[in-house]
Amino acid sequence: MNISGRDWVILTLSLLLAFSVWMIHNLSLKYNANLSAKVIAVCGLDGHENVSAASAEALARGRATGYNIIEANIRSRRPVKVEFNPSVMQRYDSERFFVPGDKLNEYSHLIFGEDVTIDHYITDTLFFRFPSVNHKKVPVVPVSILTYKGQYMPRGPLEVTPDSVVVAGESYLLESVKQVYTAPIRRLDISENVSGLVGIEPIKGVNIQAKEIYYSMDVARYVEFASESHVEAVNVPAGKALMIIPSVMTLRMRCEFPLLDDVDGKQTLYVDYNDFKSSVGGNCPVRVKNLPKGVLSYETDPVSVRCVEETR
Repeated sequence: MNISGRDWVILTLSLLLAFSVWMIHNLSLKYNANLSAKVIAVCGLDGHENVSAASAEALARGRATGYNIIEANIRSRRPVKVEFNPSVMQRYDSERFFVPGDKLNEYSHLIFGEDVTIDHYITDTLFFRFPSVNHKKVPVVPVSILTYKGQYMPRGPLEVTPDSVVVAGESYLLESVKQVYTAPIRRLDISENVSGLVGIEPIKGVNIQAKEIYYSMDVARYVEFASESHVEAVNVPAGKALMIIPSVMTLRMRCEFPLLDDVDGKQTLYVDYNDFKSSVGGNCPVRVKNLPKGVLSYETDPVSVRCVEETR
C-alpha cells in the first residue's frame, strides 16, 4: 500500500472519531448490572449521634446507562451520606439500627444516583450503629480582643446570650468539656455600644446545641477624678483599735460623662476588722462606700494597707 504520511494522519483521526462515536453510543445504552455503594446514615434519633459510626454496603441489581455504571463504580469507592427519616429506622439493640429492604427503594436515587433503576436489592437490610450520647449544660465563655478610644471604657463585662448551651456526645468525650468558647470577637477603637452574633468553636465528636451566640456590651465615655482620703477602721470590737499604715490614700475614680452625681467628698475609704482577723501579716484590702452614681471603676493607691492591732 502506497499511503502518504498525510493520509495516515487522516486515517488515524477517522478511526479515533469512529471509536469515540461508538463509545458514546454504547455508553448511552442501558445495561443490567450489579451495583454497590457504601452508605453512611444520617438520622436524628433521640439519645444517639446523628451520623452512623461506620458505613454499610448496599448491593443491588438494576439497569443503568454505561455512564451511570462507571459513575456508580467510582462512587462505590467512597461512602455516600444518606439522610434517613427516623421512622424507617428499626431498632436492633441499644445502639444498632437497620433499614429494612422494603424501605430502601425510597432512597435508591440518593444511594446510586438519579438515573439508575433498581430491580431488587441483593443486601435487603442495611445495619448502622449510632453511638449513644449523653448531654449536659455548660457555660459559654466569650473570647474577645477589644480596644477603646481615649476616655472610653465598658460599663460592665461583655455579655453573651444564651450564657450556657447544651452539649451532647459520648460520655468519655463530655467528661472533659467544662465550657465552650466563642470564636474571637475582635473590635478595635470602640467608642459606642457593641453587639452582634458570633459562632462557637467546635469540639470534635461533640454536638453543640447552639451555633451562634449574641453578644453585647455597653460602652461609656468617662472622666477621671483623684482625691486623698483618710482610711477608717470599721467593726472594731470594744477595747481594741487598728493602726492603719498608711492612713491616707489616693482614690482614683472613672466616672461616666456627663456626671450623674457630685463626686466631691461623698465616698469613704475603710478597712474592715474582719478582714484584718483573716489576713496574713495584717495586710488588708481597702474598701470604698458611698460611691457616687455613675462610677464605672475605681482603684486605690496603694491597693492594700498594713494594720496593727492595739489594746486600749
